[in-house]
Amino acid sequence: MRRDARAAARREDGSASIEFVALTLVLLVPLLALAVMVTRIQSAAYAAEAAASAASRAAVVAGLDALAEGADDAEALAGAHQDASLAAALVAEDFGWGTSLEVALTCEGACLAPGTSVSARAAVEVPLPGVPSFVQAMVPATLTIEAVASSPVDGYAP
Repeated sequence: MRRDARAAARREDGSASIEFVALTLVLLVPLLALAVMVTRIQSAAYAAEAAASAASRAAVVAGLDALAEGADDAEALAGAHQDASLAAALVAEDFGWGTSLEVALTCEGACLAPGTSVSARAAVEVPLPGVPSFVQAMVPATLTIEAVASSPVDGYAP
């Protein structure tokens, strides 16, 4: 009887460490994937917020500069849109999201009129990591993170 107990104990020597390693891998891999996903989404949220803020400020400054130099409203708006897109792209590139950024400008009332504001909406497409390409073809595996920021047009405008 003692011999059977000792033999059984020997057969199970080291099995606890193998079970520990197996369970660690089973639990750790999904936890790491979740951490990567959350950090990518948060990075995209920071990029969208900063890009929207930079775009609205750049649009107001560029538009007012163009008006001060004698440009008409259409030229000033075109310059404002161009500078806003450039500013947002630079900010998004700093966060590593330059290729998946979309920026849209809207004006409250007449664009670039004193007392109004210019709003920028920035959207960043975030592909979810670890999703195979054949699944992405069938089911959209991206999140769209959006942010809106407004910048007031100064009371003094040309």
